[in-house]
Amino acid sequence: MIKFPNAKINLGLNIVSKRPDGYHNLETIFYPIGIKDALEVVPSQTGGDKLHISGIEVDGPTENNLVMKALRLIKRQYMIPDLDIYLHKQIPFGAGLGGGSADAAVMLLLLNELFTLRIPEETLITMASGIGADCAFFIKNKPVFARGIGNEFEETDLSLKGYHCVLVKPDIHVSTPEAYSLVKSAQPEVPLKEVIRRPIEEWQGLLVNDFEVSVFAKYPQIGKIKEQLIHEGAVYASMSGSGSSVFGIFKELPEWLPAFDNCYVWKGAL
Repeated sequence: MIKFPNAKINLGLNIVSKRPDGYHNLETIFYPIGIKDALEVVPSQTGGDKLHISGIEVDGPTENNLVMKALRLIKRQYMIPDLDIYLHKQIPFGAGLGGGSADAAVMLLLLNELFTLRIPEETLITMASGIGADCAFFIKNKPVFARGIGNEFEETDLSLKGYHCVLVKPDIHVSTPEAYSLVKSAQPEVPLKEVIRRPIEEWQGLLVNDFEVSVFAKYPQIGKIKEQLIHEGAVYASMSGSGSSVFGIFKELPEWLPAFDNCYVWKGAL
Protein backbone atom coordinates (compact mmCIF):
# COMPACT_ATOMS: atom_id res chain seq x y z
CA MET A 1 0.00 0.00 0.00
CA ILE A 2 1.24 3.47 -0.83
CA LYS A 3 0.19 6.89 0.49
CA PHE A 4 1.48 10.39 -0.07
CA PRO A 5 2.11 12.51 3.07
CA ASN A 6 1.81 16.22 2.33
CA ALA A 7 3.42 19.27 3.92
CA LYS A 8 1.81 22.16 5.78
CA ILE A 9 2.44 25.85 6.13
CA ASN A 10 1.75 28.09 9.11
CA LEU A 11 -0.56 31.04 8.52
CA GLY A 12 0.49 33.26 11.39
CA LEU A 13 2.45 31.94 14.35
CA ASN A 14 2.09 33.76 17.66
CA ILE A 15 4.20 32.64 20.62
CA VAL A 16 1.83 33.78 23.35
CA SER A 17 3.49 32.52 26.56
CA LYS A 18 6.13 30.26 28.03
CA ARG A 19 4.88 27.24 29.96
CA PRO A 20 6.17 25.94 33.32
CA ASP A 21 7.36 22.77 31.54
CA GLY A 22 9.70 24.82 29.33
CA TYR A 23 7.57 24.60 26.19
CA HIS A 24 5.71 27.55 24.65
CA ASN A 25 2.02 28.10 24.07
CA LEU A 26 1.33 29.20 20.53
CA GLU A 27 -1.47 30.08 18.15
CA THR A 28 -1.34 29.34 14.45
CA ILE A 29 -3.29 28.10 11.46
CA PHE A 30 -2.00 24.84 10.01
CA TYR A 31 -2.80 24.71 6.30
CA PRO A 32 -2.02 21.66 4.09
CA ILE A 33 -0.17 22.16 0.81
CA GLY A 34 0.50 19.90 -2.15
CA ILE A 35 4.20 19.08 -1.90
CA LYS A 36 4.31 15.39 -0.94
CA ASP A 37 6.49 12.49 0.14
CA ALA A 38 5.68 8.91 -0.86
CA LEU A 39 5.32 6.16 1.75
CA GLU A 40 4.92 2.51 0.76
CA VAL A 41 4.62 -0.56 2.98
CA VAL A 42 5.08 -4.17 1.77
CA PRO A 43 5.66 -7.51 3.56
CA SER A 44 9.27 -7.99 4.63
CA GLN A 45 11.38 -10.06 2.26
CA THR A 46 14.16 -10.83 4.76
CA GLY A 47 12.54 -10.58 8.20
CA GLY A 48 12.51 -7.65 10.55
CA ASP A 49 11.25 -4.13 9.93
CA LYS A 50 13.41 -2.06 7.58
CA LEU A 51 13.06 1.54 6.41
CA HIS A 52 14.49 2.39 2.98
CA ILE A 53 14.81 6.12 2.23
CA SER A 54 15.30 7.75 -1.17
CA GLY A 55 15.00 11.28 -2.52
CA ILE A 56 16.21 14.06 -0.23
CA GLU A 57 18.94 12.77 2.07
CA VAL A 58 17.82 12.37 5.68
CA ASP A 59 20.34 12.64 8.50
CA GLY A 60 20.49 10.12 11.33
CA PRO A 61 19.91 6.37 11.68
CA THR A 62 16.69 5.01 10.17
CA GLU A 63 15.56 3.53 13.50
CA ASN A 64 15.21 7.10 14.82
CA ASN A 65 12.97 8.19 11.95
CA LEU A 66 9.46 9.17 13.06
CA VAL A 67 8.00 6.62 10.63
CA MET A 68 9.67 3.85 12.63
CA LYS A 69 8.49 5.42 15.87
CA ALA A 70 4.92 5.28 14.53
CA LEU A 71 5.39 1.63 13.54
CA ARG A 72 6.71 0.68 16.97
CA LEU A 73 3.78 2.48 18.59
CA ILE A 74 1.33 0.36 16.59
CA LYS A 75 3.27 -2.87 17.20
CA ARG A 76 3.12 -2.39 20.96
CA GLN A 77 -0.66 -2.84 20.76
CA TYR A 78 -1.34 -4.86 17.62
CA MET A 79 0.09 -7.98 16.01
CA ILE A 80 1.24 -7.10 12.50
CA PRO A 81 3.92 -8.80 10.36
CA ASP A 82 7.40 -7.51 9.68
CA LEU A 83 7.52 -4.88 6.98
CA ASP A 84 9.72 -3.22 4.39
CA ILE A 85 8.94 0.49 4.36
CA TYR A 86 9.92 2.71 1.44
CA LEU A 87 9.98 6.46 2.07
CA HIS A 88 10.72 8.80 -0.83
CA LYS A 89 11.45 12.26 0.57
CA GLN A 90 10.37 15.31 -1.39
CA ILE A 91 9.40 17.61 1.50
CA PRO A 92 12.51 19.52 2.65
CA PHE A 93 13.37 19.03 6.31
CA GLY A 94 14.41 21.75 8.74
CA ALA A 95 11.96 23.92 6.83
CA GLY A 96 8.94 24.41 9.08
CA LEU A 97 6.82 22.25 6.77
CA GLY A 98 6.11 19.31 9.08
CA GLY A 99 7.45 16.67 6.70
CA GLY A 100 8.60 14.22 9.37
CA SER A 101 5.38 14.65 11.33
CA ALA A 102 3.34 14.07 8.18
CA ASP A 103 5.23 10.86 7.42
CA ALA A 104 4.62 9.53 10.93
CA ALA A 105 0.92 10.42 10.94
CA VAL A 106 0.34 8.86 7.53
CA MET A 107 2.18 5.73 8.70
CA LEU A 108 -0.41 5.39 11.48
CA LEU A 109 -3.24 5.87 8.97
CA LEU A 110 -1.70 3.45 6.47
CA LEU A 111 -1.22 0.66 9.02
CA ASN A 112 -4.72 1.17 10.40
CA GLU A 113 -6.17 0.77 6.90
CA LEU A 114 -3.86 -1.96 5.60
CA PHE A 115 -4.36 -4.29 8.55
CA THR A 116 -7.98 -3.31 9.32
CA LEU A 117 -7.08 -2.36 12.89
CA ARG A 118 -10.20 -0.18 13.28
CA ILE A 119 -8.43 2.36 15.49
CA PRO A 120 -10.80 5.33 15.97
CA GLU A 121 -9.66 8.69 14.61
CA GLU A 122 -9.54 10.26 18.08
CA THR A 123 -7.23 7.46 19.26
CA LEU A 124 -4.98 7.99 16.23
CA ILE A 125 -4.83 11.70 17.08
CA THR A 126 -3.77 10.86 20.64
CA MET A 127 -1.14 8.44 19.36
CA ALA A 128 0.17 11.01 16.88
CA SER A 129 0.40 13.66 19.60
CA GLY A 130 2.80 11.37 21.45
CA ILE A 131 5.12 11.33 18.44
CA GLY A 132 5.32 15.08 17.82
CA ALA A 133 3.47 18.27 18.66
CA ASP A 134 2.17 18.95 15.13
CA CYS A 135 1.91 15.29 14.12
CA ALA A 136 -1.75 15.05 15.14
CA PHE A 137 -2.72 17.72 12.60
CA PHE A 138 -1.94 15.36 9.74
CA ILE A 139 -4.50 12.78 10.90
CA LYS A 140 -7.34 15.10 9.88
CA ASN A 141 -5.14 17.00 7.39
CA LYS A 142 -7.41 19.99 6.87
CA PRO A 143 -7.05 23.64 7.94
CA VAL A 144 -7.24 24.07 11.72
CA PHE A 145 -6.62 26.75 14.31
CA ALA A 146 -4.00 25.27 16.66
CA ARG A 147 -3.09 26.31 20.17
CA GLY A 148 -1.24 24.85 23.15
CA ILE A 149 2.07 23.45 21.90
CA GLY A 150 0.44 22.96 18.51
CA ASN A 151 -1.61 19.91 19.48
CA GLU A 152 -4.98 21.44 20.40
CA PHE A 153 -7.16 21.97 17.35
CA GLU A 154 -10.26 23.89 16.41
CA GLU A 155 -11.79 23.56 12.97
CA THR A 156 -11.80 26.61 10.71
CA ASP A 157 -13.61 27.29 7.47
CA LEU A 158 -10.60 29.17 6.07
CA SER A 159 -10.05 28.27 2.41
CA LEU A 160 -7.42 29.52 -0.01
CA LYS A 161 -8.93 27.66 -2.94
CA GLY A 162 -8.20 29.53 -6.16
CA TYR A 163 -4.90 30.93 -4.85
CA HIS A 164 -1.43 29.61 -5.61
CA CYS A 165 1.65 29.08 -3.48
CA VAL A 166 5.34 29.57 -4.24
CA LEU A 167 7.52 27.93 -1.59
CA VAL A 168 11.23 28.70 -1.37
CA LYS A 169 13.58 26.69 0.87
CA PRO A 170 17.14 28.03 1.04
CA ASP A 171 20.04 25.76 1.88
CA ILE A 172 19.88 26.89 5.50
CA HIS A 173 18.90 24.80 8.52
CA VAL A 174 17.26 26.69 11.38
CA SER A 175 17.49 24.81 14.67
CA THR A 176 14.04 24.67 16.27
CA PRO A 177 15.42 24.75 19.85
CA GLU A 178 17.57 27.75 18.92
CA ALA A 179 14.61 29.52 17.30
CA TYR A 180 12.52 29.05 20.44
CA SER A 181 15.39 30.22 22.67
CA LEU A 182 15.53 33.55 20.81
CA VAL A 183 11.82 34.27 20.39
CA LYS A 184 9.97 36.60 22.78
CA SER A 185 6.46 35.58 23.84
CA ALA A 186 3.67 38.16 23.72
CA GLN A 187 -0.02 38.45 22.96
CA PRO A 188 -0.58 39.60 19.35
CA GLU A 189 -1.87 43.13 18.78
CA VAL A 190 -4.66 41.77 16.57
CA PRO A 191 -5.95 38.25 17.41
CA LEU A 192 -5.13 35.70 14.73
CA LYS A 193 -8.75 34.63 14.38
CA GLU A 194 -9.72 38.22 13.66
CA VAL A 195 -7.00 38.68 11.04
CA ILE A 196 -7.98 35.66 8.97
CA ARG A 197 -11.56 36.93 8.70
CA ARG A 198 -10.21 39.91 6.75
CA PRO A 199 -9.46 39.82 3.01
CA ILE A 200 -6.10 38.18 2.33
CA GLU A 201 -4.85 41.45 0.86
CA GLU A 202 -4.97 42.89 4.42
CA TRP A 203 -3.01 40.09 6.08
CA GLN A 204 0.53 41.37 5.48
CA GLY A 205 1.79 43.07 8.63
CA LEU A 206 -1.11 41.74 10.73
CA LEU A 207 -0.76 37.97 10.28
CA VAL A 208 2.75 37.57 11.65
CA ASN A 209 5.19 34.79 12.44
CA ASP A 210 6.92 35.71 15.71
CA PHE A 211 10.02 33.70 14.76
CA GLU A 212 10.80 36.01 11.84
CA VAL A 213 12.40 38.77 13.91
CA SER A 214 15.17 36.62 15.39
CA VAL A 215 15.55 34.25 12.42
CA PHE A 216 15.82 37.06 9.85
CA ALA A 217 18.38 38.82 12.05
CA LYS A 218 20.63 35.75 12.07
CA TYR A 219 19.88 34.60 8.51
CA PRO A 220 19.21 37.72 6.38
CA GLN A 221 18.88 35.60 3.22
CA ILE A 222 15.59 34.20 4.53
CA GLY A 223 14.18 37.69 5.05
CA LYS A 224 15.29 38.72 1.55
CA ILE A 225 13.34 35.80 0.05
CA LYS A 226 10.18 37.08 1.71
CA GLU A 227 10.85 40.56 0.29
CA GLN A 228 11.37 39.09 -3.20
CA LEU A 229 8.09 37.18 -3.11
CA ILE A 230 6.16 40.30 -2.11
CA HIS A 231 7.97 42.27 -4.83
CA GLU A 232 6.89 39.65 -7.40
CA GLY A 233 3.24 40.13 -6.49
CA ALA A 234 2.50 37.82 -3.56
CA VAL A 235 -0.61 39.06 -1.74
CA TYR A 236 0.84 37.52 1.41
CA ALA A 237 4.25 36.07 2.27
CA SER A 238 5.67 34.59 5.45
CA MET A 239 8.18 32.18 6.89
CA SER A 240 6.61 28.84 7.82
CA GLY A 241 7.03 27.50 11.34
CA SER A 242 10.46 28.21 12.80
CA GLY A 243 11.95 28.27 9.29
CA SER A 244 13.74 28.19 7.03
CA SER A 245 11.18 27.94 4.20
CA VAL A 246 9.26 31.01 3.03
CA PHE A 247 6.03 30.94 1.06
CA GLY A 248 4.19 33.50 -1.02
CA ILE A 249 0.48 33.33 -1.83
CA PHE A 250 -0.43 34.59 -5.31
CA LYS A 251 -3.70 35.21 -7.09
CA GLU A 252 -1.99 34.01 -10.28
CA LEU A 253 1.24 32.08 -10.46
CA PRO A 254 3.92 34.36 -11.87
CA GLU A 255 5.25 33.17 -15.22
CA TRP A 256 8.73 34.22 -14.19
CA LEU A 257 10.43 34.36 -10.84
CA PRO A 258 13.87 35.71 -9.94
CA ALA A 259 16.64 33.18 -9.46
CA PHE A 260 16.72 32.00 -5.87
CA ASP A 261 20.34 30.88 -5.47
CA ASN A 262 20.90 27.58 -3.65
CA CYS A 263 17.17 27.24 -2.99
CA TYR A 264 14.52 24.60 -3.50
CA VAL A 265 11.43 26.11 -5.17
CA TRP A 266 7.94 24.56 -5.32
CA LYS A 267 4.88 26.05 -7.01
CA GLY A 268 1.34 24.73 -6.76
CA ALA A 269 -2.34 25.44 -6.23
CA LEU A 270 -3.82 25.88 -2.77
